[in-house]
Amino acid sequence: EITRPDFIDLMPSFDPKGAYLYFLSARVFDPVYDTHYFDLGFPRGLKPYLIPLQADRPSPFSAATRPPKAPGDSSPKDEAKDGDETGIDIDLEGIADRIVAFPVPEGRYLRIAGADGRALFSSRPVEGSLGSSWSSGEDQPKGKLEAFDFAADKVETVMEGISDFSLSQNRKVLAITAGPKLRVVPAAFKETNGKAGQEPGRESGWVDLERIRVEVHPGLEWRQMFKEAWRLQRDQFWRPDMSGVDWRDVAVRYLPLVDRVGARSEFSDLMWEMQGELGTSHAYELGGDYRPEPQWLLGFLGADLAFDGRSWKIARVPHGDSWEPAASSPLARPGLDIKEGDRIIAVDGADLDASTVPGAALVDRAGRPVRLTVRRGRRKARTVIVETLTNEFGLRYRDWVEANRERVHRETGGTVGYVHIPDMGPRGYAEFHRYYKNEVDYPGLIVDVRNNRGGHVSQLLLEKLARRRIGYDLTRYGRPEPYPDDAPMGPMVALTDEFAGSDGDIFSHAFKLYGLGPLIGKRTWGGVIGIFPRHALVDGTITTQPEFSFWFEDVGWGVENYGTDPDIEVDITPQDFAAGRDPQLERAITEVQFIIERERPTVPEFEAPPSRRPPRLP
Repeated sequence: EITRPDFIDLMPSFDPKGAYLYFLSARVFDPVYDTHYFDLGFPRGLKPYLIPLQADRPSPFSAATRPPKAPGDSSPKDEAKDGDETGIDIDLEGIADRIVAFPVPEGRYLRIAGADGRALFSSRPVEGSLGSSWSSGEDQPKGKLEAFDFAADKVETVMEGISDFSLSQNRKVLAITAGPKLRVVPAAFKETNGKAGQEPGRESGWVDLERIRVEVHPGLEWRQMFKEAWRLQRDQFWRPDMSGVDWRDVAVRYLPLVDRVGARSEFSDLMWEMQGELGTSHAYELGGDYRPEPQWLLGFLGADLAFDGRSWKIARVPHGDSWEPAASSPLARPGLDIKEGDRIIAVDGADLDASTVPGAALVDRAGRPVRLTVRRGRRKARTVIVETLTNEFGLRYRDWVEANRERVHRETGGTVGYVHIPDMGPRGYAEFHRYYKNEVDYPGLIVDVRNNRGGHVSQLLLEKLARRRIGYDLTRYGRPEPYPDDAPMGPMVALTDEFAGSDGDIFSHAFKLYGLGPLIGKRTWGGVIGIFPRHALVDGTITTQPEFSFWFEDVGWGVENYGTDPDIEVDITPQDFAAGRDPQLERAITEVQFIIERERPTVPEFEAPPSRRPPRLP
C-alpha cells in the first residue's frame, strides 16, 4: 500500500523518468453551503498529488530546490534520474508521508498522466445531475485538459471541451476525445488558436473518423456479443455461484440459437432470455446498432381538447411551471391570451373538424412553431404562433402532483402536507426537496412513492423523514424553528404500489422498518439487486449485471422477487382509473387524519424564559 486508506485515491500514473508517482485524491474537505436547505457538501474535493519515489528527492514545487538558470539558458534541466534496464529504485519506507499536492485548486478531476517534463490532468465543471443517465450515451465534452509544466513551474491549459485523454505507451503521443471526435497530437501539445484549426489533418491533429469503413458480419458480431455478455455476467454477478444456476450449461444451450437469429431485435430477445435464466432483477439489455427509422413526431399543445359537434374546444389547460418550457403548456405562454373555452379552428391553415382532428394536423410538428387559428365566443378568429411540446410528460406530471397536493390541503383543512417522489435518482431527489420544505411543517404528511422508478437516494430522503423534533430555535422576530431543522412536525403515511421498484422497493420497506408510519397501497415490484452499467458491447449495447444485493433485518433477502407488502392494502380498479378516482390517496388522507387526531401534534406552548432581573426586596 502506497497511501493510507483514509481517503479515496485513484488514477495512479508514473512519471516517465521514474521520479514520481502521480495520482488523484479526494482529501480536500472544504464544505459548501446548500442554497435551499441547511446542509453542506463537498462538490469538488479532488486534487492531483505526487509522491517522490526516492526519499532524497525534493518536491518539484519547492522554490528552494530549483537551481537558478544560467544567463541565456532557456532549456529546462531534467533533474530526474533516468531508469535503466534494471528498473527504478523506489524507497518504500515512509512513502505514505511523502505526498505532495499540486499547486492547483480543488475540483472535479478525472484523470492524471505523466509525460516528459509535465503532468497532464483533466477535470470537469461542477454541474447539476438532472438529465444525466447511464443509458443516454456520450456526455457533452465539457472537460478541460491542463498540464503542469515543471520547467516553467506553472499550469497551462492544453485544451478545453474534452471528454477524456490518453497517452501512448512511450508517453510521446497524446490522444484526446471530445464527444465523438478524436484528436491525436504530440504529448507537448498546447492549443493556442482556440476554436480554430478544426479541420482534420496532421497540423490540427483531428482525425477524420468518417474515412473509416467497416464491414460487419451480423452473425459473427452477435456471436461475439453473446459471449461477451455471458462473460460479464459470469465475472460480475453478485454471487460467484450464479445463484445456483449452471452458467456454463446456459451458454451451451443458448449459444447455438445465435446462428438462428435473423434480426437485431431477435438477438435482443435472445439476450433477455439468456440473462433471465438467473431469475434476478435488473438483468437488462438496452440499445444497440439498429437501423434508424423515419420519425414524424407528434407536436403537443399541452391541453385537453374536446369536440362539441361543431369545433374543437380547449376544455382544460393543465397547470405546469411557466418558467420551464418543457413543463408548461404552450397555450399558457404570456401574451397569447388563450383561455379554457376558446376554440381551435385551424392548425397551420388546415381547418379542423370531426374528421380532421388536432392530432392529425400536428403530425411531424414536435418542438416546432405552428400557427393556431383560435376563436373566443362570437369574436372574430385570430391567429397566434405557439411552439409545440415534444411530449407532455413534464406538464402532466406537475399538474398531477399539484392537484394531489391541493386536494390533500383542501380535504384536511390545511393540516396535512403532500410530497411525491417519482424516482430515487436526481429528479426524485429534486422533486422531494422542492416540496418538502413547504409540506414538512403541517401536522401530518403523506409521502407518495407510487410509480417510483428506482435509483439510489432513498437513504438520503429517509434520513430527513426520520428526524425527530426534540427542541425549537426561537428568535425575537420570526416563528419558532424546529431542531433538528426540517424534522416532520407530526405523523406521516406513505403510498406505494406495484409500479414502485428497485430503490422504490427499498424506500417502501425501510419506511416500515423505521416505523415512520403505515404503508398504504399495493405490494411493490420486488427488485433490489442493483447494477453499475459501465461496459458497452461492440455495437453500443448495454447489458447489466446484478451486482449489489440488499438484505434486511426482518425478511433477509426476501424483498427480491417479492417486494414489500403494504400495511393497508388498497387497489385502484380500472373503473376507479376511468372515473378519475384515487382510493389509495383517499385512504392515506383518512389514516393520517386519524393519527393526527390521536397524537395531536403542535408547536408547544413555551414557558416564560429565564429572567436576569433581580428579585424585588420586601
